[in-house]
Amino acid sequence: MGMTFRRCGGQGARLGTASLLTVAALVCTGTAHADAAAPRALPAGCSGTSPITCHYAVSPGNYDVTVSIGGAASAGQTEMWGEARRLMLPATRTAAGAVATYSFTVNVRQPEGQPTGQGGTGNPGLDIRFTGSSPQVSAVSVKAATQPLVAYLAGDSTVCDQPTGPYTGWGQMITPAVRPGAAIANYADSGESSGSFLSNSALFPALLSKVRANDPVFIQFGHNDKQTSASSYRSNLTAMITKVRAKGGVPVLVTPPVRRLFDGNRLTPTALHVNGVGVNLPAEMRAVGTAQRVPVIDLTARSKALVESLGPSASAQLFLRASVDGVTDNTHFSQYGATQIGGLVLQNIREQNLPLAAHLR
Repeated sequence: MGMTFRRCGGQGARLGTASLLTVAALVCTGTAHADAAAPRALPAGCSGTSPITCHYAVSPGNYDVTVSIGGAASAGQTEMWGEARRLMLPATRTAAGAVATYSFTVNVRQPEGQPTGQGGTGNPGLDIRFTGSSPQVSAVSVKAATQPLVAYLAGDSTVCDQPTGPYTGWGQMITPAVRPGAAIANYADSGESSGSFLSNSALFPALLSKVRANDPVFIQFGHNDKQTSASSYRSNLTAMITKVRAKGGVPVLVTPPVRRLFDGNRLTPTALHVNGVGVNLPAEMRAVGTAQRVPVIDLTARSKALVESLGPSASAQLFLRASVDGVTDNTHFSQYGATQIGGLVLQNIREQNLPLAAHLR
């Protein structure tokens, strides 16, 4: 069953079932009203019917985007995606003739997906896509954002903006929960370890150059630190923490989510990120957090509880299945799984009152 959220004009917008991400109401601006006139033409820059695609030739940066969905003579159901498959608005229903207006702050980069261009570089500028069973959009406004809070993500393929499905990073699915005035800048990249991310000029140095005072930087590594020693892992994390703090940013460590590797009804040490040289990476990250007085989101523990509660069979839906996705992969997430894991991250941000918490819906 979907949940009803109050729109600014007092009418309810019906959202489809999603996850923890949509438990909080999406805050909108403007009004929702019935419009008996004929269906409106698409806004400038937009074309198509299903999907409706919109392109705006803007430079890299952060932009306040306001969209009005609905307005047609028939009921609509619309999802909004920004840039490289970042969900901005979950499936939202509008009654015939009704308009609902929502606002977001969107980070625009080039490449728009993974910083090293894996999976394609996308298009320069801002791209928005409206999908759903009956997508409708009647207005789009784009303007440069004025000093928004930017939450930066540093991580691997389980976090990144995956350009093509079915692979989905949890960083792509937390964006609907962020209010206008704050943006997610996802610098995570497939295949990166703590060391490779730190040294690649397109990754940590590029991220660091943009960090402003009070911007949170969420740091998740472990999946690709398969042969990293405990001392090197600690050193890499500490270096990132030190450099982020020097810019006035707020580092937050995130232990890696588990793999779906079972021994009976319990996850194996490999699933829990004990690496090939015997290093318990989540334990090392927690120790660095304590030593450096840095908040730690223990996503390993939270995802372990989720995956083991579902068991060896039902937990498959969080990952990639040959029967559904065309590939079997017990490390990377389906869109559903990324939504659930992203929900765990958001839950921790709220519980620990981390810098982004005040900007969540």
